[in-house]
Amino acid sequence: MRPGAHGHGETAEKRARDPSEEQTSDRTRKQAAGQAGTAPAHRKIIHVDMDAFFASVEQRDDPALRGKPVAVGGSTGRGVVAAASYEARAFGVRSAMPSVTAQRLCPDLVFCKARFDVYREVSQQIREVFYSFTPLVEPLSLDEAYLDVTADPQRIGSATRIAREIRANIAARTGLTASAGVSYNKFLAKLASDQNKPDGMCVIRPGEGAAFVAGLPVSRFHGIGPVGARKMAALGIVTGADLAARDLPFLATHFGSFAEYLFGAARGVDHRQVRAHRVRKSIGGERTFLADLSAPAQLTSAMDAIIDVVWERIERAAAVGRTVTIKLKYNDFTIRSRACSLPRVVNDKAEFARIGHALLCEMQPLPRPIRLMGLTLSRLGDIAESEGASPAQLTLL
Repeated sequence: MRPGAHGHGETAEKRARDPSEEQTSDRTRKQAAGQAGTAPAHRKIIHVDMDAFFASVEQRDDPALRGKPVAVGGSTGRGVVAAASYEARAFGVRSAMPSVTAQRLCPDLVFCKARFDVYREVSQQIREVFYSFTPLVEPLSLDEAYLDVTADPQRIGSATRIAREIRANIAARTGLTASAGVSYNKFLAKLASDQNKPDGMCVIRPGEGAAFVAGLPVSRFHGIGPVGARKMAALGIVTGADLAARDLPFLATHFGSFAEYLFGAARGVDHRQVRAHRVRKSIGGERTFLADLSAPAQLTSAMDAIIDVVWERIERAAAVGRTVTIKLKYNDFTIRSRACSLPRVVNDKAEFARIGHALLCEMQPLPRPIRLMGLTLSRLGDIAESEGASPAQLTLL
């Protein structure tokens, strides 16, 4: 696939020989990748991402929905879109969007109640396909995973061919389509899987990573949300090439601990391994507001929106936990948090919401307006469907 080609984006290791990278010290390379250690010379990574997974399952199971704009989630009150079909996305409908907004954008939108038991069953079928090709599978959620196929136990001979066979097997077994990215590290593989969605594939070969990243908007980088993209634009950073032109001290000044990740990403560098047995410790989300909040009604509304998004992630991960933590960042950048731990797991969304609002009430009246609010479920027990998932945020930057 031609580096830099733009497909239908949805919202890994032999080092790329970029000249500027060759001048970087070994220590800085490791820091930029976010993981110490020397990367294997020929790592082959596949990132598989199902296409509009929840909505596609609903369209598969109900032929009357095929070709129609479909959203999975609640359609009334403070409901939120958990997933949207590609027909709905054409109208601007996206996951985590309030349902009332989605309905306004697409008056003919069909809402389906989430069926997580069905999604988990289909996800298990997909994972069985993954494990038939490699034992090194790192699930990120029900609908996506990293696979390390460097060893190639079936002797297929090519990571690209393996990715094609995986996609074909998933389609044959589930009736659903998957997109895949193939590269020499996780960062590039994930970018590639998003490049030609839906039902597509992209390959970034050794030596192509830096050029591929240079042509992409930084908003495509995992971890850079709308707020971060606007901050970067204000600094003249719009593309990967713009980011690569900034040195590590500059990035550290403006982005703190996130600088090392950005420095490596701009050069297509990522040393992280596919971790098949990584245990996730928490699930949460946080939101940075465009304007500071202080009024009780504003705080309540913000909490409701975060609860909807975080609980959808909890259900997607099939997780249970006992501790709920609220985090507030005030407009002077000081951070305060408060937690509540139960002797048992949180029963349901209603209880999660009650605890979240109770913690918020305990922190009022606020000493000053807030610019960020977050809510997290931790002390997790059974995460049957999301081992190895990275801590989730509404935006990292």
